[in-house]
Amino acid sequence: MTEALYQRAVEIDGLSFAYDERVLAPRPWTAGQSTWAAELLDDLPLGPVLELCSGAGHIGLLAVRHHDRRLVQVDASEAACDFARMNAEQLGLADRVVVRCGPMQQVVLPDERFPLVLADPPWVPTSDVEEFPDDPVTAIDGGEQGIDVALACVDTAGRALTPVGVCLLQLGTPEQVDEVASYVGDRADPFLQVGEIRAFERGLVVRIDRT
Repeated sequence: MTEALYQRAVEIDGLSFAYDERVLAPRPWTAGQSTWAAELLDDLPLGPVLELCSGAGHIGLLAVRHHDRRLVQVDASEAACDFARMNAEQLGLADRVVVRCGPMQQVVLPDERFPLVLADPPWVPTSDVEEFPDDPVTAIDGGEQGIDVALACVDTAGRALTPVGVCLLQLGTPEQVDEVASYVGDRADPFLQVGEIRAFERGLVVRIDRT
């Protein structure tokens, strides 16, 4: 990894996270998802945490920093995976963080189970990505309606969650929340249910429970 990769950093909740122009800059407001996750971990069954679309890794790292759980971070971008590993190492968490680079459908193994799944997928509709010239297109393009990757996260979480497990999924608009809720309701999986929804500065986080 070259020195250029250290040129940018953002401080969130007292910790510094590195990134560069190939990776979506970590947003401080997304720490709300981490806080919610950390609260849930106190009561969820034992087991590791899975983070989908992890980017530079800040959401998952903030969620587990005060817990002793292992964290598996997944992203399709090699640059994002490099930064997730770097940030885990800088925070002293590398010994319990595994970063996997590739499509989530392939790198999350069929027999793995997680009591908590975090996901911050791209949720900008393809037609709107030009409104964000500073952001890498692949990190924000969520498809025609902005939910293509989010629905893939729902499917992956549905397979990977333990009973009494929770997925926290970040979305961009109330309309996207409604579409995801309809998708969950239409799945042939009576044990997956949409629960609480929390609004943050620039997005919403949906709780999806496996009962």
